[in-house]
Amino acid sequence: MLDFVTSLLGLIIRLGLLLAGLVFFASLMAAGMVLLLLWLLRALWARLTGKPVMPWVFKFNRRPPWQQQAGRGDGFGNSPASSRDDVVDVQATDVSVVTDVEPKRIEPR
Repeated sequence: MLDFVTSLLGLIIRLGLLLAGLVFFASLMAAGMVLLLLWLLRALWARLTGKPVMPWVFKFNRRPPWQQQAGRGDGFGNSPASSRDDVVDVQATDVSVVTDVEPKRIEPR
């Protein structure tokens, strides 16, 4: 009798684990289908409006963490993005004409 209960309990546990695995697999498939549906709707909308269909990408910064925050906050960083943002367009003036300098005589020693 004890052998029968042990084998029945083992079968119930196996069926429960199989059912849990199937539920987990079904939930992963459902999440994948939802993402696929969203991407297809986005692609369809892009085609209807005449825009290019852009893929979903995960962008990440390969620089080390101590270089990722350069140029934020204190203004001492040399990041290319911050240097491009600080450019001011001005009209160039001719610097070859100098009027306020007195020439000095250089004597050899």
